[in-house]
Order: sequence, then structure tokens, then C-alpha cells
Amino acid sequence: MTCQANKRCELQNLCYRYNVDDDPMDALYESHIKAKMQRMYPELATDISSNAITFEPDKCILCQRCVRTCSELQGMHVLGNKLRGGQMKISTFGGMSLDSTTCLQCGQCTLHCPVGAIHEKDSVHDVMDLLDSNCDKHKVICVSTAPATRVSISEEFGYDPGTISTEQMISALRACGFDYVFDTNFTADLTIVEEGTEFIHRLNGNALDDNNTLPMFTSCCPGWINMVEKLYPQLIPHISSCKSPQGMMGSLIKNYIYTKHKLDEKGYAPEDIINVSIMPCVAKKDEMLRPALAGDVDYVLTVREFARLCRNYGVRWHSLKADKSVHFDSVLGESTGAAVIFGASGGVMEAALRTAYELVMKETLPQIDFFDVRGMKGVKDATVMLGDIALKVAVVHGGSNIRNFIESKKYLDYHFVEIMACKGGCIGGGGQPKSLDPDVLMKRIRSIYTIDEQLALRKSHENEEVKQLYADFLGEPNGHKAHELLHTHYSDRSHTVTGR
Repeated sequence: MTCQANKRCELQNLCYRYNVDDDPMDALYESHIKAKMQRMYPELATDISSNAITFEPDKCILCQRCVRTCSELQGMHVLGNKLRGGQMKISTFGGMSLDSTTCLQCGQCTLHCPVGAIHEKDSVHDVMDLLDSNCDKHKVICVSTAPATRVSISEEFGYDPGTISTEQMISALRACGFDYVFDTNFTADLTIVEEGTEFIHRLNGNALDDNNTLPMFTSCCPGWINMVEKLYPQLIPHISSCKSPQGMMGSLIKNYIYTKHKLDEKGYAPEDIINVSIMPCVAKKDEMLRPALAGDVDYVLTVREFARLCRNYGVRWHSLKADKSVHFDSVLGESTGAAVIFGASGGVMEAALRTAYELVMKETLPQIDFFDVRGMKGVKDATVMLGDIALKVAVVHGGSNIRNFIESKKYLDYHFVEIMACKGGCIGGGGQPKSLDPDVLMKRIRSIYTIDEQLALRKSHENEEVKQLYADFLGEPNGHKAHELLHTHYSDRSHTVTGR
């Protein structure tokens, strides 16, 4: 199965790069046998119907980790056992394709599968083809990184969970050949300004779109959005209209960076700008194809895929230094501590409270840390006084916890609710490095809050680049241009689900 050169073999790397799986004759024979087996047993056919996940049942070792993950952790019951004994198979309900089930595309099954029978759709080859063909710089290739990636990527190269690797990550991306390296933390700050403003409007009963529905749910988790559209479409009016930070970043790269950096004067057309996202989330691959967002993000790589990209380009992670002179590119690179805590469950709520309090009260927040919404408890809540209003907020993470919270109607007790489909939030996303460390999530979370504490600015509305963006381009928060570029809508997709 392996040899002494495994993971350091040049031939192995070349075979991966050019999709050479085996000896051509062996591959031809195996594909013939595979096709024959799939005709005899259709349930063994590779399922590529999902936008984010590929399921290859013929590689399955029947460990049932994906079944337990989908049922116990996420509460979705999409995968299950078919038949018993020597005939047992792992299948969707009724053998339906993944895209016709209630699958959230969260990717938790891909995170827990030990052999790669179920995995994220690989975009590494596409991105490498793009970078390799851009030697003459006929395209402008941008990349942006999510908050949680900086505390997890180093695990792929043997470092301890929670190792903070922001500068190494930026250097690695530049070594791979990207023209601009932006930080999705910037649009996390932007999301808070937009979402906080939207919430205040709803709370006061003067929302610009006349949707004053409370409680308001956060909208940055695509797995949660898929759950609402497929299972709970009656909740759509409750969801913030803000795009996710990935969606906002894509819109700004395609509409703002083009003019800000005067790329037209350099001979580039708008379609020459390519946007790649590095995300801890498998569902982001699905999100980028949503009709309301299509075209803003061209490729999404999970953290695991980012590591494969680095290995294929020979990036020596251990030689990369934590050089504080290394920075993200401007003007989508500055961020605050409120942005980085987006990576942990409760972080979006805490960031929103830091801003909402000061916008409403017109005074400095007396205590910046909201400890009640932190931690790994499945459902957390708090009450925050905004003048005479006792603002009740809740934070829920993990599919099973979400379903219990929604179906018990507990959400009706609150004004504002943060929901993340994955346990721990983005730090436990389906695209994160696989780990056997039982404390891996807490180690990553501690590093997230360490970054927050070390930053001079810890409130999203204090981000100077965000202020400049509104002054130069967007106008005012929740204004016409902001709505056009930074907000979206949702659709009832319950009728598309045939396998429950």
C-alpha cells in the first residue's frame, strides 16, 4: 500500500498533479470492473450530484462513522445502513442522490471518513491549472482566507492544533502564485456593520425592506441556510439578508477592487479577475453556486485542499517565518478582533453585540468580552441591556442542537440568534484538517480568542478600511449600494427534497 518514500515521493506528487491514478492498463481494467459492478449494484455508483461532496461507495469500509456523524452530531439522518451482514452498504435514504436529500453539505461526513470514500469535491487541480497558465499575467488571481484557517492550517504540516500561522499562510499563498492575498476577516467586520445595522432597524420597527421579523437569525453559515430552505422555509423572513463574509468578499473583489486598483488601465476586463476562497467549510463550495451569488467566487478550497496545494507547489511550511512585516493586501486586508472570533461558535454574536451596543447607546462598551456566548455548550444565551431594552440573544451550533432548538420553538424567546451548522462553529468545519486530538476544537478556539485579545482594535465599526469603503464606494450601511452588493435573498427549496 505504501513504500519508504510515501508522502515524499516525486512520482507520487506528479501522479496527483496530473490525475494519473495507476498503470494505464490496470486503470482500464479496474474502470471496466467498476462499471460492471455499478451496473449490477447501482448503489455503488459514485454520487457527484452534490455541489460540495463526492460519495464513492466502492471505497467504503463500512465503519459507519459518516452514518453516526450525520445522525447523532447533525441530526439529519441522510446516510444510513442498507441491508445487513456481508451485503451491508452505506447509502442515502432510498438510494436517492445527495442533491435530492436534506443534506446540508456541511461536510462533517468528509471530516470523519477515515478513508476518503466521502470527500469534498476537489478543486486543487483546477486552481493549479489556473495558476500555472497565468505566467503571462493575463488574469488577476485573488485569494482570501477565512478567520478559522489561520489557527488550523499548520496542523496539516505537523504543528499542534491551534498554532497561529497568519503570516506563514500569507507567505504560502504568495509562493503559490496568487496576485492578491486578501483577508475574509475584513468582510467579517463589514458583515457586522451591515448585520448590526439591519438588526437595529428591525428592533426599532423601521427595516428598510419592511421586514421587521424577530428574532433575526445570522446568515453567514451556508449549512444553516440550506437547512432553512430545505426543512424550515417558514423561517426565511427571520434570516438576515446579509451575504456571508465570503459572499461580500467576492462581490467587492469583482466590483470594487477592479476600480480601486485601476485594473482597466492595466488592460484587464472585469471577467479577468478570478476569486479563490480558502475556507474551513465544505458547504462554501455549494454557497458559491447559489443563483444570487454565482460569479462572485470562482473556486473554494477547504483547508485540507489548501495544504495539498502547498505541497504540490513545494511550499516548505517549516521554513516559513512568523514575520510581522508580512501583511494582507490592501484595501481588503485590515480587520479587528471582532472579525477573527467569527471562527468560533458565539463569535458572530459577540462581534455583533460589541457594535450594536455602541451604535445604539452612543457610548463606549463597558465590558468588551461577552463570556456567556462563548464555549462548547450546544445552546448558549445571554441578556444584554440596551438602554431600556433587555436584549435576549442565543447561540446554537451543531445540526442536532439546531433542530431541537427550532422544533421546540425556543427561538421565539429571543431577539437575535446566531446559528452555525458545525460543532464549535467554523473551527470545527467540515473542511478542516482531520484530527484524533479530543481537544482539537478547544485548542483552536483558545487561539482565536488569543488573536482577538492581542489586536489593538476589537470592534468591527472601528475598522478604518471599512470606514473608507463606505466613504469611497458604498455610501451608508444598509444603503442602496450596500443592499445591491452585500445583501441577498433566500428561496423555499422544500419541494426539491424527495429523500428525507
